[in-house]
Amino acid sequence: MYQNLKAINLFEKTTLSIGGSWRFQTESFINEEFDREGSQDNIWFLNRFLIHSHLKAGNSFELFVELGSSLVFDKTEISPVDVDRLYVNQLFAKYQFTSKWDAALGRYNMRLGSGRLVDVREGPNVRRSFDFVEFNYLNSGFKLKTFFSIPVRSEPGVFKNDYLNFNETFSGVYTSTNISSTTDLDVYVLYQKDNDAIYASGKENERRASAGIRHFGKYKKLTYNNEMVYQFGKFGDQAISAWTLSINIERETSLFGNQMALGVKTEAISGDKDAADDKLNTFDALYPRGAYFGRVARFGPSNLIDFHPYVNTYFNKLEVSFDYAAFWRYSMQDGVYGAALTLDYPVIGNGRFIGHQLGTILGYQLNKFIFFELESNVIFPGEFLQTSNREDTLYHFVLTSDIKF
Repeated sequence: MYQNLKAINLFEKTTLSIGGSWRFQTESFINEEFDREGSQDNIWFLNRFLIHSHLKAGNSFELFVELGSSLVFDKTEISPVDVDRLYVNQLFAKYQFTSKWDAALGRYNMRLGSGRLVDVREGPNVRRSFDFVEFNYLNSGFKLKTFFSIPVRSEPGVFKNDYLNFNETFSGVYTSTNISSTTDLDVYVLYQKDNDAIYASGKENERRASAGIRHFGKYKKLTYNNEMVYQFGKFGDQAISAWTLSINIERETSLFGNQMALGVKTEAISGDKDAADDKLNTFDALYPRGAYFGRVARFGPSNLIDFHPYVNTYFNKLEVSFDYAAFWRYSMQDGVYGAALTLDYPVIGNGRFIGHQLGTILGYQLNKFIFFELESNVIFPGEFLQTSNREDTLYHFVLTSDIKF
């Protein structure tokens, strides 16, 4: 009965599938801004409901529609990624011209590569959508995507999201090449136009290009995923010159006969060297996942050096993860940015070390439809935060239940 509802045969070679998900979260902070003063009664509840239908006609045409409802209860300071009562999350049509070429048009959740620069933003309550047009080429061992898009800005309400606002646009060419059975290479150029962008050096119109290369694959029991990006363009009258280097290596092993992964991530992300000169060196991670360094999401990928070892273990249906992260400012002339790439902690003092972060995740996959997860994080502020009178330890907890149907 369930499978008959999931996939309905309408006509010959025409099917309609229906599905969705419901995610409920309970989240809480203690000393949310590294300050124990004030009320600590800050437990809130997040609901996200998504339902979709997918029409396929033959081998050439498909239409995908997904509606969403994201609600928050008992939260005092609500952000745009917390609530959107009813909205079109995705609505796009795709047509296959030949066995190698297809085109798509509409609105969707975009993810490029490993999601370091462009991700669907699964962590927050509202996913990120783009209104877009794209062309895709697929050949043996090679893929190419070229696209033009406009980020959708969510508004709390019923079908109130802004669309086709050309103040911010995002376009690019992204290629993936299969070098061998175990090695792949992504090469890409992305371009962002953003009016009224804000950095420590001010607020100006921004035109930024990102040229990147990603090398990833597997060697014996080692998995690697390394990426390098250089950015150039204009921020008002300033020339943009920014970069990032990211390295991620993971080794498979076992613990008492159970699967285990030991890994380390490390990144260097440029920050502005001098707010008064004619160059902007702050790296812009464009549209990354909201939970870039865990669901606590206190620091974003700009002006940062981080060292991040972790352990993932799997016991049948239970996943247990432990990680540690240390954060430093790359440039002491630039501040620390949040997950939304906002300047949350401006330049104060000469402190470079930001803090230590300890995180744990317990995940339980009851079956293929139901998943539970408990994540906790503790951040011990370093010299930079202490100089800003943010010297109290931060605690964060989030309990998630995710049901798919």
